[in-house]
Amino acid sequence: MNPTTTLIIFLAYTAILFSIAFITSRKSTNETYFVGNRASPWYVVAYGMIGASLSGVTFISIPGDVGNSYFSYMMLVFGYLLGYAVIAQVLLPLYYNLNLTSIYTYLEKRFGLSSYKTGASFFLLSRSIGASFRVYLVVNVLHVFVFDAWNVPFIGTVMLFMGLIILYSFRGGIKTIVWTDTLQTTFMILAVLFTIHLIGNEMNLSLGGLIKAASESKYSQMIFTDWNHRHHFLKQFFSGAFIAIVMTGLDQDMMQKNLSCRNLREAQKNVYLMSWSLVLVNLIFLFLGIVLYLYAESQQIDIPQITDNLFPLIAIEHLGAKAGILFFIGLIAAAFSSADGSLASLTTSFYFDILGIDKNHKLTEKQKTRIRKTTHMSISVVLILMIIVFRAISDQSVIQKLFTIAGYTYGPLLGLYSFGLLTKYSVKDKWIPLIAVLSPVLCYIISFNSMEWFNGYKFGFELLILNGLFTFAGLLIIRNKQVNKDSKISKEKH
Repeated sequence: MNPTTTLIIFLAYTAILFSIAFITSRKSTNETYFVGNRASPWYVVAYGMIGASLSGVTFISIPGDVGNSYFSYMMLVFGYLLGYAVIAQVLLPLYYNLNLTSIYTYLEKRFGLSSYKTGASFFLLSRSIGASFRVYLVVNVLHVFVFDAWNVPFIGTVMLFMGLIILYSFRGGIKTIVWTDTLQTTFMILAVLFTIHLIGNEMNLSLGGLIKAASESKYSQMIFTDWNHRHHFLKQFFSGAFIAIVMTGLDQDMMQKNLSCRNLREAQKNVYLMSWSLVLVNLIFLFLGIVLYLYAESQQIDIPQITDNLFPLIAIEHLGAKAGILFFIGLIAAAFSSADGSLASLTTSFYFDILGIDKNHKLTEKQKTRIRKTTHMSISVVLILMIIVFRAISDQSVIQKLFTIAGYTYGPLLGLYSFGLLTKYSVKDKWIPLIAVLSPVLCYIISFNSMEWFNGYKFGFELLILNGLFTFAGLLIIRNKQVNKDSKISKEKH
């Protein structure tokens, strides 16, 4: 692969995205941008959300991590099925019956303004850091393999990439993204399948032979029974369930696509189809991971210290131009899918939750559209600046810690929604921001000292559950002693 080839691929892929954007954004309105006029076909949403769930980080990290956690990640994926069932049967009926555009509006109806602003702010913080980190990783690859050859500075590559996303999602918003996500999903899956095929050819093994070799390798171990092991199968399963609930059901980015379906029933079908599809797709990604390690061992290729680099190393340097091109296309697809949905959801949350534009009845539709577009551009600038900051830090361990910290912010959302749905208590709303900050701080302290304090126990993804429990307990402490039977939310049918 040379820079000219990769640039042509990048421009061709972008041209397809703009064609989809042109078709889907005609006669667009604010409702088109935010909820796709609530007319998105559920099966298209379901298929596209697979790609939205598989970011650029996932695209290279899941195969690489097979060397560390073997096949145990599948237990996490099986847990998703339980989590998505909760989303379909509990959260979606709530959101649809309340006719929400921003899902955090529920917190205002249930608890009050401070809760509402806290939930939205935690999402904005987490999604901004997460989206910037994911885009940074991919743009860095794009810069090294394409634009650096023409001495384009990194900031130029970032602005070009983000500028393209701004342009194709500017008018159509979620309606455009629902359809472009189908394209991203297709290319990601094809990239993985063709890479497996090419490795099979290199190793003179059929698909059946690869499956047999993979199943007989040490990497196929899925069940870990040592309770202190971070990949213990029960911890993985229940962590997967709660990860699905918070990172899909309580995430504006993912739920905004669900809320663009025609009705509740179609949105539920979308969630169930997506959840089972994710099982198959993640199985393929993990199978690719085993195949990559088996190929590296057969060719005596040194495993990179950072296992995320294994997939790109083999695809670009050892399997020829076809594999390199396929990997590059899959990576571009993952990057666009991560960034465009995040940009739309951040714009939506800031527009509704922070600015409260929907409640300002003095504004005309034209003025609201102008504010929405300004918000879209402003959020884009923030993401660009954060990507540049990641580049300036240039310390991978520091960046990973920031990404991990961003994940802590979903715990308070889990606690807030659980308390709202499982109890009838109202709370002292003004104290909620303090509870929401203390919970992740306590979790971080416990996680940092867990091996010393708990006889070698090391926390994994189950830390999310603990985070939610701390928030739930905090809300119990600041609850009003009398049950609030006249709560606004109790009057709604859900």
